[in-house]
Amino acid sequence: MLPPIILASGSAIRAEMLRKAGVAIEVKPARVDEDAIRQALDAEGATPRDLADTLAEMKARKIAERLPDRIVLGCDQVLECGGTVFSKPQAAEAATEQLRLLRGKMHRLLSAAVLYHDGRPVWRHVGQVRLEMRSFSDAYLADYVARNWPGIGESVGAYKLEEEGVRLFQRIEGDYFTILGLPLIELLGYLGQRGWIET
Repeated sequence: MLPPIILASGSAIRAEMLRKAGVAIEVKPARVDEDAIRQALDAEGATPRDLADTLAEMKARKIAERLPDRIVLGCDQVLECGGTVFSKPQAAEAATEQLRLLRGKMHRLLSAAVLYHDGRPVWRHVGQVRLEMRSFSDAYLADYVARNWPGIGESVGAYKLEEEGVRLFQRIEGDYFTILGLPLIELLGYLGQRGWIET
């Protein structure tokens, strides 16, 4: 019997998705300097996909260095719109401004997952979805942020699709789990192939 997979993320929704899928996990959030990593990658001209993948790997590596005999899952999500990469809003005002910029436009969410085993990366995947926001009113935007802050501050998009955030959208192209922050179907497929979960 394998020990639980370590989730190197403090995301409650990722932990919930894995547990509901019947995957035994142990949560150990990795502390990495995301701002410094983003700045370094921006200076190198890295793509949003590279950014998401690198952040996910850094988180997995941080925990795997301490616990090399365990299976460690690192995850990260990046939002890109019109060449701009967005971060989690730090205040309600920042969430309002971010949603105003995304309103009426299509943006991409890239959800990266990297698995470490025996202290090295053994699997990685970056899922991508496209979401188009509707042209909601300023009044609705203000009410939405007031009702949903601070919870939406945990999301790179300042919305949670599993909650009222779904009302912000008029079109979605892609996998629901990837929107929530984890390419779950692909991950489960790999875990099953390796015999790390029952199939």
